[in-house]
Amino acid sequence: MAVSFDLFGTLVCADTPDDPAAAVAAELEARDVDVPDDWGDAYREPHVDAPEGAEVPLHAHVARALASRGVTPAGNVPRRAVVSAFDPVVETRDGAREAVETAREYGPIAICSNCSVPELVGRTLVRSEFSRDEFDAVVSSVACGWRKPAPDIFEIVADELEVGPGTLVHVGDDPRTDGGVEAVDGRAVLLEKTPLSDVPDRLEELLETTVTQTEGSG
Repeated sequence: MAVSFDLFGTLVCADTPDDPAAAVAAELEARDVDVPDDWGDAYREPHVDAPEGAEVPLHAHVARALASRGVTPAGNVPRRAVVSAFDPVVETRDGAREAVETAREYGPIAICSNCSVPELVGRTLVRSEFSRDEFDAVVSSVACGWRKPAPDIFEIVADELEVGPGTLVHVGDDPRTDGGVEAVDGRAVLLEKTPLSDVPDRLEELLETTVTQTEGSG
């Protein structure tokens, strides 16, 4: 059995801007970009025609939104502005440490997180009670190109952990996105039914079920 964890809302709470468009605009202006007067509208409009389930990196969206108003910043200014706008204050959730340590007893573990902001997952882990080295894989949608519930992201996690997707247990707080693991025959442990403090016991139950099924088919 391998276990992946959603990051935001599951293992940690991280502050995000109340008004992302305004936060990004402020960082663009700090880098001498002439932000359009109707930036709020430009930010909300779709500018990238992506396949269903694909992640659109926020800095790519911002660059296209600016271009739609005739503004073309130099180099990687949109990326740097987006990264700075989403500079998180992070709090590790109660029970998160115990859940991760228990999962480690049963096999490889991973982070599987939806996040359109580059570097945010890594910076969040650094500011939490966890370190990147505690996980055998860290897969974010902005890096792999697919968002949960797309089956592709769970298949990538399984490949990174060198296990079959059907052996993957994914722990998360959102039934719509995190429940997507079931499309690859994995199992979801959702916090609305299993509080984080109960995840260790639930993982043990799942392991016992797996062992029983294996013995029964032998």
